Amino acid sequence: MDKARLAGALGAPSGFGQSQFALTRGNAFEAKVKADGGAELLRLAHARLDPGAEPPEGAAVPDLTAHGPEGRTARTALALREATRAGGWTLLDHPMLALDVAGSLAFLEPDAVVVHPDGSWSVVEIKSFPLLDGSADPAKVGAAARQAAVYVLALEEVAGRLGAEPRGRAGAEAASAHDGAPAPRVHHRILLVCPKDFSNLPAASAVDIRKQRAVTARQLARLTRIEEIAGTLPEGTCFAPDRSAEELTAAVEAVPATYAPECLSACELAFHCRERSREEGAVTRLGRPLRAELGGLTTVEDVLAAARGERGDPEDPAVAALRRAAALRAEALADAAHPEVAPCP
Repeated sequence: MDKARLAGALGAPSGFGQSQFALTRGNAFEAKVKADGGAELLRLAHARLDPGAEPPEGAAVPDLTAHGPEGRTARTALALREATRAGGWTLLDHPMLALDVAGSLAFLEPDAVVVHPDGSWSVVEIKSFPLLDGSADPAKVGAAARQAAVYVLALEEVAGRLGAEPRGRAGAEAASAHDGAPAPRVHHRILLVCPKDFSNLPAASAVDIRKQRAVTARQLARLTRIEEIAGTLPEGTCFAPDRSAEELTAAVEAVPATYAPECLSACELAFHCRERSREEGAVTRLGRPLRAELGGLTTVEDVLAAARGERGDPEDPAVAALRRAAALRAEALADAAHPEVAPCP
Protein backbone atom coordinates (compact mmCIF):
# COMPACT_ATOMS: atom_id res chain seq x y z
CA MET A 1 0.00 0.00 0.00
CA ASP A 2 1.00 3.64 -0.39
CA LYS A 3 1.14 4.53 3.31
CA ALA A 4 1.76 8.24 2.69
CA ARG A 5 -1.46 8.56 0.63
CA LEU A 6 -3.31 6.36 3.12
CA ALA A 7 -2.24 8.62 6.01
CA GLY A 8 -3.47 11.68 4.11
CA ALA A 9 -6.83 10.04 3.39
CA LEU A 10 -7.18 9.23 7.10
CA GLY A 11 -6.70 12.91 7.96
CA ALA A 12 -3.28 12.39 9.55
CA PRO A 13 -0.77 13.39 6.83
CA SER A 14 2.77 12.42 7.63
CA GLY A 15 5.74 14.71 7.96
CA PHE A 16 7.93 11.68 7.42
CA GLY A 17 11.08 12.26 5.36
CA GLN A 18 13.90 14.74 4.98
CA SER A 19 13.46 18.45 4.39
CA GLN A 20 13.97 19.74 0.88
CA PHE A 21 17.06 21.63 2.03
CA ALA A 22 18.59 18.46 3.49
CA LEU A 23 17.81 16.52 0.30
CA THR A 24 19.39 19.21 -1.89
CA ARG A 25 22.51 19.39 0.28
CA GLY A 26 22.80 15.59 0.38
CA ASN A 27 22.39 15.25 -3.38
CA ALA A 28 25.04 17.91 -4.02
CA PHE A 29 27.52 16.19 -1.71
CA GLU A 30 26.85 12.77 -3.26
CA ALA A 31 27.41 14.19 -6.75
CA LYS A 32 30.75 15.62 -5.60
CA VAL A 33 31.82 12.28 -4.13
CA LYS A 34 30.93 10.38 -7.32
CA ALA A 35 32.38 12.93 -9.77
CA ASP A 36 34.94 11.85 -12.39
CA GLY A 37 33.69 8.28 -12.52
CA GLY A 38 33.80 7.91 -8.75
CA ALA A 39 37.56 8.43 -8.61
CA GLU A 40 37.51 9.98 -5.12
CA LEU A 41 35.02 7.42 -3.82
CA LEU A 42 37.14 4.53 -5.05
CA ARG A 43 40.27 6.13 -3.59
CA LEU A 44 38.56 6.25 -0.21
CA ALA A 45 37.38 2.65 -0.57
CA HIS A 46 40.93 1.56 -1.37
CA ALA A 47 42.40 3.48 1.57
CA ARG A 48 39.81 2.47 4.18
CA LEU A 49 38.66 -0.98 3.12
CA ASP A 50 41.32 -2.64 0.95
CA PRO A 51 44.73 -0.87 1.15
CA GLY A 52 46.56 -4.02 0.09
CA ALA A 53 44.84 -4.15 -3.30
CA GLU A 54 46.04 -2.47 -6.46
CA PRO A 55 45.13 1.24 -6.72
CA PRO A 56 41.75 1.88 -8.41
CA GLU A 57 42.90 3.36 -11.72
CA GLY A 58 40.47 3.27 -14.62
CA ALA A 59 37.69 1.57 -12.68
CA ALA A 60 34.57 0.40 -14.48
CA VAL A 61 31.21 2.12 -13.87
CA PRO A 62 28.56 -0.04 -15.62
CA ASP A 63 25.24 1.32 -16.81
CA LEU A 64 22.48 0.00 -14.53
CA THR A 65 19.46 1.54 -16.25
CA ALA A 66 16.55 -0.80 -16.96
CA HIS A 67 12.76 -0.75 -17.01
CA GLY A 68 11.12 -0.98 -13.59
CA PRO A 69 12.58 -2.16 -10.29
CA GLU A 70 12.58 -5.81 -11.39
CA GLY A 71 14.58 -4.93 -14.49
CA ARG A 72 17.04 -2.83 -12.50
CA THR A 73 17.46 -5.65 -9.98
CA ALA A 74 18.28 -8.12 -12.76
CA ARG A 75 20.65 -5.62 -14.40
CA THR A 76 22.44 -5.09 -11.07
CA ALA A 77 22.89 -8.83 -10.57
CA LEU A 78 24.31 -9.14 -14.09
CA ALA A 79 26.72 -6.23 -13.50
CA LEU A 80 27.89 -7.78 -10.22
CA ARG A 81 28.49 -11.11 -11.95
CA GLU A 82 30.46 -9.52 -14.78
CA ALA A 83 32.52 -7.33 -12.43
CA THR A 84 33.37 -10.27 -10.17
CA ARG A 85 34.58 -12.34 -13.11
CA ALA A 86 36.49 -9.48 -14.73
CA GLY A 87 38.57 -8.51 -11.69
CA GLY A 88 39.72 -4.97 -10.99
CA TRP A 89 37.75 -2.20 -9.32
CA THR A 90 34.11 -1.57 -10.28
CA LEU A 91 31.70 1.05 -8.96
CA LEU A 92 27.96 0.39 -9.12
CA ASP A 93 26.17 3.72 -8.77
CA HIS A 94 22.71 3.35 -7.18
CA PRO A 95 22.25 -0.38 -7.86
CA MET A 96 18.88 -1.98 -7.18
CA LEU A 97 18.63 -4.93 -4.79
CA ALA A 98 15.68 -7.04 -3.66
CA LEU A 99 15.06 -8.57 -0.24
CA ASP A 100 12.21 -10.78 0.93
CA VAL A 101 10.54 -9.10 3.92
CA ALA A 102 7.84 -11.26 5.51
CA GLY A 103 6.77 -12.64 2.15
CA SER A 104 6.86 -9.35 0.23
CA LEU A 105 9.67 -8.33 -2.07
CA ALA A 106 11.26 -5.02 -0.98
CA PHE A 107 13.41 -3.14 -3.49
CA LEU A 108 16.46 -1.39 -2.02
CA GLU A 109 18.76 1.22 -3.54
CA PRO A 110 22.15 1.70 -1.84
CA ASP A 111 24.16 4.81 -2.64
CA ALA A 112 26.86 2.60 -4.18
CA VAL A 113 28.41 -0.86 -4.17
CA VAL A 114 32.12 -1.37 -4.82
CA VAL A 115 33.52 -4.57 -6.34
CA HIS A 116 37.12 -5.17 -5.24
CA PRO A 117 39.84 -6.71 -7.44
CA ASP A 118 39.52 -10.00 -5.52
CA GLY A 119 35.82 -10.19 -6.42
CA SER A 120 34.47 -9.22 -2.99
CA TRP A 121 31.73 -6.59 -2.57
CA SER A 122 31.34 -3.60 -0.22
CA VAL A 123 28.41 -1.30 0.51
CA VAL A 124 28.94 2.47 0.43
CA GLU A 125 26.76 4.87 2.41
CA ILE A 126 27.04 8.61 1.62
CA LYS A 127 25.64 10.91 4.31
CA SER A 128 25.58 14.69 4.66
CA PHE A 129 26.27 14.83 8.42
CA PRO A 130 29.90 15.81 9.15
CA LEU A 131 32.89 13.87 10.41
CA LEU A 132 34.38 16.17 13.04
CA ASP A 133 37.99 15.30 13.88
CA GLY A 134 37.42 11.83 12.43
CA SER A 135 34.22 11.02 14.36
CA ALA A 136 30.51 11.66 13.84
CA ASP A 137 27.29 11.69 15.84
CA PRO A 138 26.99 8.11 17.20
CA ALA A 139 23.21 8.07 16.75
CA LYS A 140 23.50 9.01 13.07
CA VAL A 141 26.33 6.53 12.50
CA GLY A 142 24.21 3.83 14.13
CA ALA A 143 21.26 4.63 11.88
CA ALA A 144 23.53 4.45 8.82
CA ALA A 145 24.91 1.11 10.01
CA ARG A 146 21.41 -0.34 10.44
CA GLN A 147 20.46 0.88 6.98
CA ALA A 148 23.61 -0.63 5.45
CA ALA A 149 22.96 -3.94 7.24
CA VAL A 150 19.80 -4.39 5.15
CA TYR A 151 21.80 -3.77 1.96
CA VAL A 152 24.43 -6.30 3.05
CA LEU A 153 21.75 -8.95 3.61
CA ALA A 154 20.31 -8.28 0.15
CA LEU A 155 23.78 -8.47 -1.41
CA GLU A 156 24.42 -11.78 0.34
CA GLU A 157 21.33 -13.19 -1.35
CA VAL A 158 22.67 -12.10 -4.75
CA ALA A 159 26.09 -13.57 -3.93
CA GLY A 160 24.48 -16.85 -2.88
CA ARG A 161 22.63 -17.10 -6.19
CA LEU A 162 25.80 -16.39 -8.17
CA GLY A 163 27.72 -19.02 -6.21
CA ALA A 164 25.01 -21.59 -6.93
CA GLU A 165 24.94 -20.93 -10.69
CA PRO A 166 25.64 -24.03 -12.81
CA ARG A 167 28.83 -23.97 -14.84
CA GLY A 168 27.70 -25.64 -18.06
CA ARG A 169 29.48 -25.86 -21.39
CA ALA A 170 27.76 -22.73 -22.65
CA GLY A 171 29.48 -20.66 -19.97
CA ALA A 172 32.71 -22.59 -19.83
CA GLU A 173 34.85 -20.00 -21.58
CA ALA A 174 33.52 -17.08 -19.54
CA ALA A 175 33.65 -18.87 -16.21
CA SER A 176 36.49 -21.35 -16.64
CA ALA A 177 38.65 -19.54 -14.12
CA HIS A 178 35.80 -19.53 -11.59
CA ASP A 179 34.49 -23.10 -11.84
CA GLY A 180 33.97 -24.46 -8.36
CA ALA A 181 34.66 -21.06 -6.79
CA PRO A 182 32.65 -20.07 -3.73
CA ALA A 183 30.04 -17.30 -3.76
CA PRO A 184 31.47 -13.76 -3.80
CA ARG A 185 32.24 -12.43 -0.33
CA VAL A 186 30.23 -9.48 0.97
CA HIS A 187 32.27 -7.36 3.38
CA HIS A 188 30.79 -6.69 6.82
CA ARG A 189 32.64 -3.40 6.97
CA ILE A 190 30.93 -0.66 5.01
CA LEU A 191 32.38 2.61 3.76
CA LEU A 192 30.68 5.62 5.37
CA VAL A 193 31.43 8.82 3.44
CA CYS A 194 30.66 12.20 5.05
CA PRO A 195 31.80 15.83 4.72
CA LYS A 196 35.05 16.52 6.54
CA ASP A 197 34.62 18.92 9.47
CA PHE A 198 32.66 21.96 8.22
CA SER A 199 33.76 21.73 4.59
CA ASN A 200 32.26 19.95 1.61
CA LEU A 201 35.32 17.73 1.18
CA PRO A 202 34.59 13.99 1.47
CA ALA A 203 36.08 11.93 4.26
CA ALA A 204 35.43 8.27 4.96
CA SER A 205 35.44 5.74 7.73
CA ALA A 206 35.10 1.95 7.73
CA VAL A 207 32.19 0.89 9.94
CA ASP A 208 31.82 -2.69 11.17
CA ILE A 209 28.14 -3.65 10.87
CA ARG A 210 28.30 -7.32 11.93
CA LYS A 211 26.17 -6.66 15.00
CA GLN A 212 23.54 -4.69 13.06
CA ARG A 213 23.47 -7.35 10.36
CA ALA A 214 22.90 -10.14 12.89
CA VAL A 215 20.13 -8.20 14.65
CA THR A 216 18.41 -7.35 11.36
CA ALA A 217 18.60 -10.97 10.17
CA ARG A 218 16.97 -12.17 13.41
CA GLN A 219 14.24 -9.53 13.16
CA LEU A 220 13.45 -10.47 9.55
CA ALA A 221 13.28 -14.15 10.47
CA ARG A 222 10.79 -13.45 13.27
CA LEU A 223 8.43 -11.23 11.25
CA THR A 224 4.92 -12.51 10.77
CA ARG A 225 4.43 -13.20 7.08
CA ILE A 226 2.07 -10.92 5.19
CA GLU A 227 -0.19 -13.75 4.04
CA GLU A 228 -0.72 -14.77 7.69
CA ILE A 229 -1.72 -11.20 8.62
CA ALA A 230 -3.99 -10.95 5.58
CA GLY A 231 -5.66 -14.23 6.56
CA THR A 232 -6.83 -12.71 9.86
CA LEU A 233 -8.47 -9.64 8.27
CA PRO A 234 -12.21 -9.42 7.60
CA GLU A 235 -13.33 -10.35 4.11
CA GLY A 236 -13.23 -7.37 1.74
CA THR A 237 -10.71 -5.32 3.76
CA CYS A 238 -9.15 -2.77 1.40
CA PHE A 239 -6.55 -0.04 1.95
CA ALA A 240 -7.08 1.84 -1.32
CA PRO A 241 -6.74 5.60 -0.58
CA ASP A 242 -9.82 6.40 -2.69
CA ARG A 243 -12.09 4.64 -0.17
CA SER A 244 -14.06 6.65 2.39
CA ALA A 245 -12.40 7.69 5.64
CA GLU A 246 -14.72 5.36 7.58
CA GLU A 247 -13.76 2.34 5.45
CA LEU A 248 -10.06 3.15 5.69
CA THR A 249 -10.21 3.67 9.45
CA ALA A 250 -11.92 0.31 9.89
CA ALA A 251 -9.36 -1.37 7.63
CA VAL A 252 -6.38 0.10 9.50
CA GLU A 253 -7.87 -0.73 12.89
CA ALA A 254 -8.23 -4.36 11.77
CA VAL A 255 -4.43 -4.63 11.77
CA PRO A 256 -2.82 -4.73 15.25
CA ALA A 257 -0.37 -1.88 15.80
CA THR A 258 1.73 -0.79 18.77
CA TYR A 259 2.74 2.86 18.54
CA ALA A 260 6.01 4.10 20.03
CA PRO A 261 7.75 7.50 19.63
CA GLU A 262 10.36 5.91 17.35
CA CYS A 263 7.61 5.36 14.77
CA LEU A 264 7.62 9.09 13.99
CA SER A 265 10.95 8.74 12.17
CA ALA A 266 10.17 5.48 10.40
CA CYS A 267 6.50 5.18 9.41
CA GLU A 268 4.09 7.34 7.42
CA LEU A 269 1.14 6.21 9.57
CA ALA A 270 2.80 7.27 12.83
CA PHE A 271 0.54 10.29 13.44
CA HIS A 272 -2.60 8.22 12.94
CA CYS A 273 -1.37 5.46 15.28
CA ARG A 274 -0.26 8.03 17.86
CA GLU A 275 -3.78 9.46 18.01
CA ARG A 276 -5.23 5.97 18.43
CA SER A 277 -2.68 5.27 21.16
CA ARG A 278 -3.69 8.46 22.99
CA GLU A 279 -7.37 7.55 22.80
CA GLU A 280 -6.64 4.11 24.24
CA GLY A 281 -4.33 5.51 26.93
CA ALA A 282 -1.56 3.09 25.95
CA VAL A 283 1.73 3.53 27.80
CA THR A 284 3.77 2.62 24.70
CA ARG A 285 3.27 6.19 23.44
CA LEU A 286 5.62 7.22 26.26
CA GLY A 287 8.37 4.94 24.95
CA ARG A 288 9.22 1.24 24.82
CA PRO A 289 11.70 1.39 27.76
CA LEU A 290 8.94 2.68 30.06
CA ARG A 291 6.54 0.04 28.73
CA ALA A 292 9.08 -2.66 29.61
CA GLU A 293 9.44 -1.28 33.15
CA LEU A 294 5.68 -1.38 33.77
CA GLY A 295 5.18 -5.09 33.14
CA GLY A 296 1.49 -5.98 32.90
CA LEU A 297 0.29 -2.37 33.28
CA THR A 298 -0.54 -1.45 29.69
CA THR A 299 -2.62 1.74 30.06
CA VAL A 300 -2.07 5.07 31.80
CA GLU A 301 -5.28 4.47 33.79
CA ASP A 302 -3.88 1.17 35.10
CA VAL A 303 -0.62 2.85 36.07
CA LEU A 304 -2.31 5.68 37.98
CA ALA A 305 -4.70 3.26 39.73
CA ALA A 306 -1.76 1.09 40.79
CA ALA A 307 0.10 4.15 42.10
CA ARG A 308 -2.96 5.15 44.17
CA GLY A 309 -3.25 1.64 45.59
CA GLU A 310 -6.62 1.00 43.94
CA ARG A 311 -5.51 -2.05 41.93
CA GLY A 312 -2.49 -4.20 41.24
CA ASP A 313 -0.54 -6.81 43.21
CA PRO A 314 1.57 -5.15 45.94
CA GLU A 315 4.19 -7.88 45.39
CA ASP A 316 4.59 -6.83 41.75
CA PRO A 317 7.88 -4.85 41.52
CA ALA A 318 6.33 -2.36 39.08
CA VAL A 319 3.33 -1.75 41.36
CA ALA A 320 5.55 -1.41 44.42
CA ALA A 321 7.80 1.09 42.63
CA LEU A 322 4.79 3.15 41.50
CA ARG A 323 3.36 3.31 45.01
CA ARG A 324 6.74 4.31 46.42
CA ALA A 325 7.04 7.04 43.76
CA ALA A 326 3.51 8.28 44.52
CA ALA A 327 4.31 8.46 48.24
CA LEU A 328 7.50 10.41 47.59
CA ARG A 329 5.61 12.79 45.30
CA ALA A 330 2.91 13.39 47.91
CA GLU A 331 5.59 14.04 50.54
CA ALA A 332 7.40 16.49 48.27
CA LEU A 333 4.17 18.38 47.50
CA ALA A 334 3.32 18.56 51.21
CA ASP A 335 6.75 19.99 52.00
CA ALA A 336 6.33 22.56 49.20
CA ALA A 337 2.93 23.61 50.54
CA HIS A 338 4.26 24.09 54.10
CA PRO A 339 7.90 25.15 53.83
CA GLU A 340 9.86 25.52 57.04
CA VAL A 341 11.21 29.03 57.60
CA ALA A 342 14.82 28.77 58.64
CA PRO A 343 15.99 31.35 61.22
CA CYS A 344 18.32 34.08 60.02
CA PRO A 345 21.95 33.45 60.93
